[in-house]
Amino acid sequence: MAFEMAVYEVVRLIPRGKVSTYGAVARCAGKGGARAVGSALARNPFAPEVPCHRVVRSNGALGGFSGQTEGPEMDRKTRMLRAEGVEVVKGVVDMDRFGVEPG
Repeated sequence: MAFEMAVYEVVRLIPRGKVSTYGAVARCAGKGGARAVGSALARNPFAPEVPCHRVVRSNGALGGFSGQTEGPEMDRKTRMLRAEGVEVVKGVVDMDRFGVEPG
């Protein structure tokens, strides 16, 4: 539970209009890997205060959202990012333009 809370605190630091990666969140949260971050975010009880839609794969691909990797939830993640000014092209974000290290 401590790792999950650390993940939520790190994700809160990702600014609107930017994204970070599962791996970067894991590094900032202390221990655990990218998959552990994904699992924690799939159970995020603090949305939208913890903006888990701002976390993507290291290659900029959207990854998952609300425990799903396709379908309406992924469409929702895309819409949420675009509403914040993040360009999503074919399910991928340009990490050079929109990526940040949290914290």
